[in-house]
Amino acid sequence: MAIFVKQPSDAVVAKAVRSGAAVVAVEPQARCERLYRLVNHVLEHHGDRTTDDSGTDLFGLAQSLADRIHGMVSIEDAQSHVLAYSASSDEADELRRLSILGRAGPPEHLKWIGEWGIFDALRSGSEVVRVAERPVLGLRPRLAIGIHQPPVAARRPPVFAGSIWVQQGSQPLAEDADEVLRGAAVLGARIMTRLASRPSTHARRVQQLLGLADPDPTAAPADVTAIARELGLSADGNAALIGFDTIEADDNQSRLADVLALSASAFRRDAQVGTNGSRIYVVLPQTATSRSLTSWVRGTISALRSELGVELRATIAAPVAGLDGLASARVEVDRVLDSAERHPISIGRVTSLAEARTTVLLDEIVTLVGNDARLIDPRIPDLRAKDPVLADTLRVYLDSFGDIGLAAQSLQVHPNTVRYRIRRVEKLLSTSFADPDVRLVFSLGLRATDRSS
Repeated sequence: MAIFVKQPSDAVVAKAVRSGAAVVAVEPQARCERLYRLVNHVLEHHGDRTTDDSGTDLFGLAQSLADRIHGMVSIEDAQSHVLAYSASSDEADELRRLSILGRAGPPEHLKWIGEWGIFDALRSGSEVVRVAERPVLGLRPRLAIGIHQPPVAARRPPVFAGSIWVQQGSQPLAEDADEVLRGAAVLGARIMTRLASRPSTHARRVQQLLGLADPDPTAAPADVTAIARELGLSADGNAALIGFDTIEADDNQSRLADVLALSASAFRRDAQVGTNGSRIYVVLPQTATSRSLTSWVRGTISALRSELGVELRATIAAPVAGLDGLASARVEVDRVLDSAERHPISIGRVTSLAEARTTVLLDEIVTLVGNDARLIDPRIPDLRAKDPVLADTLRVYLDSFGDIGLAAQSLQVHPNTVRYRIRRVEKLLSTSFADPDVRLVFSLGLRATDRSS
């Protein structure tokens, strides 16, 4: 429960807190009917949402964009009515403040902006428009971009649905603000379309493509062709799937998914984004593996690290044979990300299924061996307990394919020392490492016990 009060006193706040109610301070100049509409809008499109529906909220988009490019964001419809906005600071100028209070730009300001030709540019194009600072009018610098929905019929132009405005404060906007803003315009158009129909349908369809929507193994398989048609995609042709995961736990996972969706939509207008726990998946239809794809993934990870302080790793599956191959590709991507959690050094921050295959297979084999004591020769843990130096020497020797010189170099000892230690191990264990089966069993056992220790 919450109460909205203009200039609430300390006594009112204290009494509300004691009763378990939140207090929302309202600008004294705000009109009650505008406030009522705003509250209804938030409750309708932001309350009681399922967790897979983070991509259907304009307020979330505005705040994600603001966090990403360091500006104050507002989203307006085609008639300049404010639909959503990010949090404001005391650096908000008069135009932003009055627009939010009145839920529409002040007529005199709108007239000036129209005379500058900004509205014409937003309606006619998809490029970012720069609005210079106007000290006389008390206006700070801005970026703006039009939101355009697909044409309603063939040979018709895209439909102008609204605009996104970013007011700059004392902090400069991010260097890639233009690119991110273009992605936000794509998402804004998509969100407006969804809000006019069924907000959660799109996210669920993407989950179905990824094999995440139906945990019941007896459920009928998803109709990929029908889903693709509903999403406006082609089910045929190669696709790409990128799985992102946080290296450290992030408390704002839904916001991170929104920010990644901004970047993906800027890279490809038909990009689709789904989530599962801490993992975020980006689907790029009609895409084969290419340098530009890998470059985009690396650039996105770098940008989020520098702008938001978020550390990510990513696995690329490409090419995927059609959208019906996405579910199995997602399983393989998860295998790589699971292995990367256990061995962050062995698997790069950005990798592909092919690059990580050997590491993942070996990791899963060693994990299976380590989870079943019957699969480990009992002499191995005994050797580790009694003489860890001999155990480590044997591990390096086996990893060096029996090359004494290479093992000595890795251990930084004389080759004769390695020879002596290996002969001593063979004597202690009553075995010979000339037998390839013995080498394999001991190599796996040493890796498994090394991990558990």
